[in-house]
Amino acid sequence: MAAELDFSPPEIPEPTFMENVLRYGLFFGAIFQLICVLAIILPVSKSHKTDSDSFEPKNSETVKKPKATAPQMSKKPKKETKKKR
Repeated sequence: MAAELDFSPPEIPEPTFMENVLRYGLFFGAIFQLICVLAIILPVSKSHKTDSDSFEPKNSETVKKPKATAPQMSKKPKKETKKKR
């Protein structure tokens, strides 16, 4: 009975070229996704210089523009014409 058991390793075919491309493509995709997630999570400053006024809140007077002046600028005076009869 002990002579009937076969303990030799199973025959596994070598991976083909397309299987290798798929394997390394999946690794590359996973690394790319990790880099993208880390870029979202970790904040990166846009410039090396930090301006102190960018952190100060702006006054409400400078932020809000008067609403009455905007419509007047966009309207042009209409040219009056006489009706022809």
